[in-house]
Amino acid sequence: MNSSQYRWCELIFVFFGLPLMAYQFRAQLANWLLPALIILMAICAFLLLTDPHFKRFRLTTLGTFSAVKQRLFTFFLIGALFSGMLYGLINQDNWFALPRQSPLDWLRLLIVYPLLSVLPQELIFRSYFFHRYKRIIPKKSHRVILSALTFALAHCVYDNLMAILLSFCGGLLFAYTYAQSRSLLVCVLEHSLWGLWIFTLGLGGYLDSGANW
Repeated sequence: MNSSQYRWCELIFVFFGLPLMAYQFRAQLANWLLPALIILMAICAFLLLTDPHFKRFRLTTLGTFSAVKQRLFTFFLIGALFSGMLYGLINQDNWFALPRQSPLDWLRLLIVYPLLSVLPQELIFRSYFFHRYKRIIPKKSHRVILSALTFALAHCVYDNLMAILLSFCGGLLFAYTYAQSRSLLVCVLEHSLWGLWIFTLGLGGYLDSGANW
């Protein structure tokens, strides 16, 4: 097996096989999703840091943030305003339920979510994915689409269509941002903004594994 074949096998197993297996055992794995995510992030980080062809500064700098910041914040503000009004009309009872009903949990989420959820996901699905499979998927646009697809598939463990749709849309956005900025931190910022907004707005139930923490 040559290196290209090995990478294809790795991609299929890690980004398609593991999520499908996790879906089959989602009830038993509910309390293990976060530890599994962190372990996978550690493995991916090790492989990146030991790869002499990987530019480590992509993990710690803002890259070409100046080229994407206007689009990033403008799109978020418009999207947040529109989704906030729409969800308020559709489900007023659950509108901003978390900050209204559990303000301490909401404040805790603002700190924990970017560090323990967003950072691992962006390192795996953006930094690792884009570098590791550049040789077998040389066209950047193809990596953007496949990154979004695998990111959505990883959310099948939540067993609802909304989680997959939200993740695919977000995955396209974050992958496109990474392709432009080549910065992990920029993607973490954008992912955190959208993710925290979704939880704040009241859509967090679609991304709940049922874990007992």
